[in-house]
Parts: sequence; structure tokens; C-alpha cells
Amino acid sequence: MQFHLIGPFRITTDEGETFAPKAPKVCQMLAVLALQPREPVAAETLVRELWGENPPSGAPRTLQTHVHHARRMLHDAQVTNEKRKLLLTQAPGYFLDLARDEVDACVFEELVRLAQQELLQEAPERAAAHLDRALGLWRGPMLSNVPVAGVLSGRMAHMEELRIRALELRVETQFRLGRYREILPELRILVNDHPLHEWFHGRLISALHRAGRRAEALQAYQNLYSVLRRELGLSPSEELQRLQADILNASTDGPLLHRCRPKALSSPAEFTQLWDSAVAS
Repeated sequence: MQFHLIGPFRITTDEGETFAPKAPKVCQMLAVLALQPREPVAAETLVRELWGENPPSGAPRTLQTHVHHARRMLHDAQVTNEKRKLLLTQAPGYFLDLARDEVDACVFEELVRLAQQELLQEAPERAAAHLDRALGLWRGPMLSNVPVAGVLSGRMAHMEELRIRALELRVETQFRLGRYREILPELRILVNDHPLHEWFHGRLISALHRAGRRAEALQAYQNLYSVLRRELGLSPSEELQRLQADILNASTDGPLLHRCRPKALSSPAEFTQLWDSAVAS
């Protein structure tokens, strides 16, 4: 069984059948619960997601109706063994009795954490394998077929930040492995998709230089300079200005490899703090 939240909301049964629930508010409710498996979510939080900050007076009773319909839907779809109850009531609200590895968003979060650990232990090959699997879970924007409000928006913002972090880590693993030419096509896409993300630009500039394409590296710096001046009225960071100077004045053995390395998240607790911040928002 798997709850798919990355891309369209879908559920895969124990038998391998995949379906997309139709009722929008039931999907919203299940998505909130699935993002915190086996953790009770307050009824007030679910009401806020479904009806906003000023819910109708009958919202708590209507929520109970949605819970009833969700339980019937999960039973009728034979999502899992009928003896296993998935949607349970527990103060102050409800929870889904799912393991974290039965929710793709939770699997993604864990794989990114493992990749970070492998990089800290100087094991870029293993880190790359975790990141390939993690990023392979992305099938488009999260919950693309479900209406979302404040609660889900906060969780989705967290997941998008974590996706960008995974992309940064994948670039970093390729640098650690010396695969400068191999990562260039992906870096071209990343600077196009994230034109104001200076770290991606810095890695593109560095990879081009290390691949022996010095003129293109300097042109990539000029492209970034133009984007920042046009969009924000800013110049590239001091780090990137030093990177440009390194290319102009140093050989390919210069200090480019460690320039602009992304900040490490050194412990699982830091991932928990990121998640808690998203929930609080």
C-alpha cells in the first residue's frame, strides 16, 4: 500500500491497484493526515484546512461526515486487509495508521536525510543512489489534483524546499565524484528553472571551467550578472565574484571545487526542525 502525494494524489492498494479518490475535501483531509502518519491531527487543524480561518458553524459535524465517507471509500476500495483500520479517531482528532514508508513524501524526506549522512561520511556514490531514488519520486507538482489551503500549503512549501535541497546535494555528489562534464546538462536546466539561485549558477560556472570550457564559464558568470542586475538590481555575491577571479587568474587546480558548497544539514534533528517550521506555518 502506498499513499502518493508527490504529483497527483493517488492511493495504491496492497494488490497493486492505483486509484485517485474523487471527493476534493476527502482528498484534502487524507493528504493532511498522510503527511503526519500515525500522529493525531487536531480536528481544528483539519477544519482550518477545509474551510479556512472562518469556518461555518457546522464544520465540525461536516468533518465527521467526511471522515465517515473516507473510511467507507478506503474499505470499498480494498486498500488493505479489512482487519486493518486505517483512519482512526484519537484525541484531539484523527490519524492515519500508516508507516512512513507507505507515504511517498515521507520516503522522499528520509532518502534526502540519508544522502546527507552519506555525504558527511564521504560516501558520494551511496549518496547519489539515495538522491536518484528520491528525485525519481517526483511526478509533478505535489497534490496537483487536490485543492489546498493554509495547512497543506505550509507542508508543500517544506517539500519544495527539500526538493531543491536534494537537487543541490545531487550536484554536490557529482562534484565529489569529479563528474563535471556529466552534470553540465542538469546544471543548465537548473539555472534556467531557478534563475535567481546563485549556488546553481556557481556550480555551472565551476563545472564549465573544470571541463576545460573557460570562456563558457566566464559567459555563464556574465549571464548571472545580467539576470541579477535586471531582476533585483544586485551584483553576484562576493563568493561568486571570487569564483570569477579564480577562473581568470588560476589554473583548473585552483580552489574551485569547494567554492560555494551548500550548507550541510548535519543531523536528522535539523530535518525535523524544518518540518516543524512548515507545520507551524
